Amino acid sequence: MSDEPELDSSDDSGFHSPQYALTEDGLLKVYSVGPTTVLGFDGQDVPSEFNAAHYRAAISDLLVANDSSIVAFDLSGVKLVPSGMLGLLVSLKQLDKLTPTVQIFNPSDDVKEVLQITKLNTLIEVHELEA
Repeated sequence: MSDEPELDSSDDSGFHSPQYALTEDGLLKVYSVGPTTVLGFDGQDVPSEFNAAHYRAAISDLLVANDSSIVAFDLSGVKLVPSGMLGLLVSLKQLDKLTPTVQIFNPSDDVKEVLQITKLNTLIEVHELEA
């Protein structure tokens, strides 16, 4: 059994279409929940005023409620990620009730470069999915 999220041929990113928004602002979408929880931005860039603390609590609650051991972020179509989002990704590895594996799928070249320069790619698994 693979730890990678299931492919869906109807979606160019390789993930199922988003099921619902995680928070009221609608920015972060939930694609699937379970042992592997998949989140993403539905191809939209993450705004620089991204409130990491607000999302961390919502993501933490979602992961705990679904006993998720992996949280995957679909970054298909996202060109840049603000530093607050990168901090959030690393902080998810240190949740009180669980320590999930954090994965990023389909980051842009710029995001991959930032992850490499900051060495965050040693803490966060980076994957490419082909549709």
